[in-house]
Amino acid sequence: MTKVLVTIDTELSALLYQRGMSAQANLDSSIHGKCDAGAFGIGWQMDQLDSRGLKGVFFVDPLPALVYGEALISDIVGPILARGHDVQLHVHTEWLEWATQSPIEQRGHNLADFSLDDQMTLIRLAAEILERAGAPRPVAFRAGNYGADDNSLRALATLGLRWDTSFNAPFTYSPCRINLPRDQTSPCKHLGIIELPVSGIWDRLQHIRPAQICAMSAREMREALDHAGKSGHAAFVIVTHSFEMLSRDRARPNRSVMSRFESMCRVIADHPGLHTSTFAELDPDIINCGTATQPRLAHNLWRTGLRMVEQALATWRYE
Repeated sequence: MTKVLVTIDTELSALLYQRGMSAQANLDSSIHGKCDAGAFGIGWQMDQLDSRGLKGVFFVDPLPALVYGEALISDIVGPILARGHDVQLHVHTEWLEWATQSPIEQRGHNLADFSLDDQMTLIRLAAEILERAGAPRPVAFRAGNYGADDNSLRALATLGLRWDTSFNAPFTYSPCRINLPRDQTSPCKHLGIIELPVSGIWDRLQHIRPAQICAMSAREMREALDHAGKSGHAAFVIVTHSFEMLSRDRARPNRSVMSRFESMCRVIADHPGLHTSTFAELDPDIINCGTATQPRLAHNLWRTGLRMVEQALATWRYE
């Protein structure tokens, strides 16, 4: 059975901070997805998962605590744990620019911009903040912007984490600089860490579309999941964000993206070959399941064209 990891990058907005938004307003917008029509953030996402008996993995970024204080991270972590979902570690290094007490001197947009020692310092600190917020000790990690390199994996292994899911083929070389083949699709052991690549499909010749809710149409996601389940893929990793159900200006719900999330939940729940998993439940022996290059769903120009039309209409309507 294919293990499906529904991962939600759960993060406050550095841009909204720069615009002078308060901590509470940033939390309401970026995490809870609040707008005049209601709340469409992590609470709404958990509602959809719970209604189908599915589990989500919430990669929470603790580094805004360096600016806003640690209490805000507890406000994020608490509701997720209370509903039985997984909390793991996410790091956006942009927040160092505004930290009143930064643990290191250097600044950088991505984790890979830092030395091995500095990466270890940042990951260690972020994990400690997450634990003080009430989360179990993290075992899995994703770098903000997928901006990790091999030193990131060395740091994770040294600090005792087991899993990483920063490798995303469309972003290889920049900002993702993990030294794995672009066609790596299955979980693998690399530099002491088990890497779970973000999944994707071929949407046109030599072009990979990542398995992100806002990137794939409902049809593409449905066919990709069906392909993974029927082909016996060890894992299928999906990405979304805590704020992704809102329009780009955060002023209203993006019904198109919400519909995709709901469709994804239905497909996983109804497919006999798919089962959601948390990292706490995931067996490290998954690296021995299948081959390193289990094929992605082949491209189909008609399917891609329909998605492009759908995206254009949704952008016109919601953005």
